[in-house]
Amino acid sequence: MSQNKNALIRYKTIDKCLQNKYRQWTLEDLIECCSQALEEYEGRQIPISKRTIQMDIQMMRSEKLGYNAPIVVYDKKYYKYDDEDFSITDIPLTETDMNVLTETVSMLKQFKDFSLFSDVSDILQRLEDKIYSEKSNTQPVIYLDKNEKLKGLHFLDEIYQAIIKKVVLVITYKSFKSREENKFHFHPFILKEFNNRWFLIGKKKGSQPITNLALDRIIAIDYDFNLNYLEEKFDAESYYKNIIGVTVNSGLQPRKIELWIDAVNAPYVTTKPLHASQRLIKENEDGSILIHLFLIPNYEMERLLLGFGCGLEVLKPEYLRNRMKKILDEAISKYQEPNITEINA
Repeated sequence: MSQNKNALIRYKTIDKCLQNKYRQWTLEDLIECCSQALEEYEGRQIPISKRTIQMDIQMMRSEKLGYNAPIVVYDKKYYKYDDEDFSITDIPLTETDMNVLTETVSMLKQFKDFSLFSDVSDILQRLEDKIYSEKSNTQPVIYLDKNEKLKGLHFLDEIYQAIIKKVVLVITYKSFKSREENKFHFHPFILKEFNNRWFLIGKKKGSQPITNLALDRIIAIDYDFNLNYLEEKFDAESYYKNIIGVTVNSGLQPRKIELWIDAVNAPYVTTKPLHASQRLIKENEDGSILIHLFLIPNYEMERLLLGFGCGLEVLKPEYLRNRMKKILDEAISKYQEPNITEINA
């Protein structure tokens, strides 16, 4: 048993003794009770010195553990709590405690759609009640991106359970590009979140490539218990190592992408890299920078780069530079046409 655990057992034992105001407690009495408590936990006798208990009492009196226990000595021999109702197990939360708990509860509630958190839901409720009773009219200071109206979130736990239990799903799905719903078997591997959307990663068949399905495009989920689950070792960290987002274009190899970032956006890109592979190549006198990324190009990467507008320029490879130019030219052409809204008005 660790020394920290031993100390906690002694603190609780001393606290329990001093709550009994109908008995006078000497230092020797406290030593004996602590020895018995440790023997019960350890299954063997553990010698405790007088100095150890004296140090424990000093620690309990101090602010180091947040106890501030009002332990006093009377008749130069006996120990007691000056406040008869005091206990180290019933200490009011400090403002710092409440702030930390408020933010922790808020963050844990982001995962309420998963059953693995159902066991702590009652604890969270009690924490919220405790926090509210101690500290009302306060607002959390940490906000996580979330979209409660996003479709498909109610499938999260159902899919999670299927992955854990290795059950083949029968999914009714309608992609943005499809006019009709499509129904197929699917072997679920993992759930992945990106840009505030959830995706199911897996395979339709063993011979087919890994596929990602957006949960907001899933219409319905059923199960096929007669079909054997595809046992495949899927290393998500390795699979997504060289991409941004969730789309992995099979057959493509990662390529070095050279970008110019203007002085306005350079600090943001430097402090929050676009990808783990980002390397700073050059800092220019005007504050702009050159960086390299090592990525497999995909839709999500293009959207990220386009989001910088005129603050970013793709220098290499040539095909990606030309593709970005084409997209931007088409975007500019939209603003060169008459305003459709005004025409239809």
